[in-house]
Amino acid sequence: MFLAIGRDDGQSDRGYLKIHSVYFSGNLLKSTGNQTPHPIPFLIMMTPQQKGLAWTAAMALFMQSLDATILNTALPVMSASLHESPLQMELAIISYALTVAALIPLSGWLADRLGTVNVFRLAVAVFVLGSVACAASPTLNWLGLARILQGVGGALMMPVARLAIIRTVPKSELVAAWNLMSMTGLIGPIVGPILGGWMAVNLSWHWIFFINIPIGLLGIAVAGRYMPNVRTDTQPLDWQGFLLFAGGLVGVTYGLELAAENLHNGSRSLLIIGLGAAAMWLYAAYARRAKNPLLPLSLFRVHTFSIGLAANLMFRVLSSGIPFLVPLMLQVAFGYNAEMAGWMLAPVALSSILMKPFTAPILVRFGYKGTLLGVAVAMSAVVAALSLLDSHSSITFYMLLATCFGLCQSLMFTAINTLTIGDLSNEEASAGSTMLSVVQQVGIGIGIAVAAVILGAYRAAVGETGALLEQAFSYTYLSLATFGLVLLWLLAKLHAGDGGHLNRKAT
Repeated sequence: MFLAIGRDDGQSDRGYLKIHSVYFSGNLLKSTGNQTPHPIPFLIMMTPQQKGLAWTAAMALFMQSLDATILNTALPVMSASLHESPLQMELAIISYALTVAALIPLSGWLADRLGTVNVFRLAVAVFVLGSVACAASPTLNWLGLARILQGVGGALMMPVARLAIIRTVPKSELVAAWNLMSMTGLIGPIVGPILGGWMAVNLSWHWIFFINIPIGLLGIAVAGRYMPNVRTDTQPLDWQGFLLFAGGLVGVTYGLELAAENLHNGSRSLLIIGLGAAAMWLYAAYARRAKNPLLPLSLFRVHTFSIGLAANLMFRVLSSGIPFLVPLMLQVAFGYNAEMAGWMLAPVALSSILMKPFTAPILVRFGYKGTLLGVAVAMSAVVAALSLLDSHSSITFYMLLATCFGLCQSLMFTAINTLTIGDLSNEEASAGSTMLSVVQQVGIGIGIAVAAVILGAYRAAVGETGALLEQAFSYTYLSLATFGLVLLWLLAKLHAGDGGHLNRKAT
């Protein structure tokens, strides 16, 4: 059985997400959907143009997924070069994630106005330029600014590539194109930590950014050949809504980052967080009366969307700090080098991939609510169990926890994302997908910032050397696990039958 994700509206640019559980029995093909099933992806004879477009998008996705993970293992080495504490390097990650989140709502509007290939090539060029600036950064603050430049490119690069595929590839071949593109997204998180650790030890941390240059230049070259320059009529952008929304995101996340940087910034951090929260409140008030708001609040009338979005955010807060904390713990507290730390992160990504074929059967057997509640409990337990690790713990125990974390993360990610947008109408699907992407990026930034704040508080209270630092990491994991209780509370609000129409058994 495989899970096919496709569009169900017959339109080119927006639609209702439909999931088909397809069962194979000899030469028979059955679909649980109410229309002709998608052909088997690897049997589809895609045209050279379609394959080229999918590979172009794949290069962008590979750069983005690689860049999102390659930094984690190299942060301690980078901190030494930049004369910063390795425990205060979260700015390098948060600045990128926040920029992507703030600018994603602009991607569709710019592509419609300027053309998909024009915006895509510009985005890749900006991403490569940002990568060069990152490699040349002499201080952490400069690195943060360079990562913002990178984020500008990243915010436009993948959404526009996905939009080009949706608008030009026929529905019957969409799954094949999607699978071809997403393969690289699965490879990036595996290669990233390992490659980042190896480069940091054997070459220089600057190479983790230089690697984007040849890939990006190739992407720019092939985009002109394979990506159509699709334009559509556009409505004026809701600039007022965009500025309020983006300002709110920046305020809340930057305030948390300030607190993580130095606990003595408490009053200033609270002020900035308060201003960010006020901007978000003003956006909510504005969006209620706006004709065409940037992100319509009417989406929250859909039960599964509102709960799914909140749960997605809490899931990110619970999980996103772990890839940031674990490499730091392994290197700073346990004494592993960057290369070894990179290899020890590989089980997370590998187990995430291995879980994919089992996701659909699990959802069919236990339903969305049952699956999500069970995974939330398991993930919270795994995060709490990380507190048991110390410099004398066996590699086997750590590998077991890393594998379980990857399995839980993969299953939760697929289930919660599918459920969140599965009940949206044709008219709501585009805005809902955008809002989901924004929340995911915001969650990453907030999750890392929260983890850094908690770790900083425990370092100040317990100690920063030897066994005391190990205790600070342990207490941090236990504290993060409590966010799992909030996640469980949110998921408990789901109805037992929610998502049932997405997982009908074959008849």
